Amino acid sequence: MSARPGIRHAFFTRAGGVSQNIYATLNGGVGSQDDPTRVSENRARMARRLGVEPAHLVTAYQVHSAVAVIADAPWEAPARPRADAIVTRVPGLAIGVTTADCGPVLFADATARVIGASHAGWRGALSGILESTLEAMQSLGADRARIVAALGPMIRQPNYEVGGDLADTFAAADRESAAFFRPGARAGHSLFDLPGYIAMRLRRAGVRQIEDLGHCTYADPERFFSYRRSQHRAEPDYGRHVNAIVLAP
Repeated sequence: MSARPGIRHAFFTRAGGVSQNIYATLNGGVGSQDDPTRVSENRARMARRLGVEPAHLVTAYQVHSAVAVIADAPWEAPARPRADAIVTRVPGLAIGVTTADCGPVLFADATARVIGASHAGWRGALSGILESTLEAMQSLGADRARIVAALGPMIRQPNYEVGGDLADTFAAADRESAAFFRPGARAGHSLFDLPGYIAMRLRRAGVRQIEDLGHCTYADPERFFSYRRSQHRAEPDYGRHVNAIVLAP
């Protein structure tokens, strides 16, 4: 996301933390099997980079839903809401989502001083997590015509092979989805353009300013964690990125 007055944000890579081995080094996944003390230190480092106390960097318990929640204050990790987007207008409260191939989308209306963060995998994107985020932002005074949406690192079409049943699922739910599938190398499989589909849903919902960093998590193991890559390598687990945004006090 281009710089906006009074707003700080980050799509963190896997560099700069204390985790080891498959989690090296900036693993922010509280749901991973990494040492919790290392994850806490990693998240504390990310919070400091955003200019907030560690307790003021909050993420949800993500469930691939279309649920967006409004954050008025920090919450403890055990009390995380089950949701896939967070919206706030509270200065100094950093809201974020964790990803490892799914699409992180950060939102900002700098005029209304309302921000949002969405976790948009294929399930969430198809079921309406982006639209839910926009609706929650509007309830706090944001205007879709002013909102800027930034798409962070996620798996890209050349590396996102899916079965034909997924294309059928999309076609049944969204007639505009066919353009985001192309034939894969294997019969009966397709390559899915997740960022393209996310951008289409945002445009259709009235967002006029969309930025895309263009990075592929799967294709760049030096900088990014990837759930799918970990599966292909038969690794026991994988790290998670934190993607966050905050209103400066």
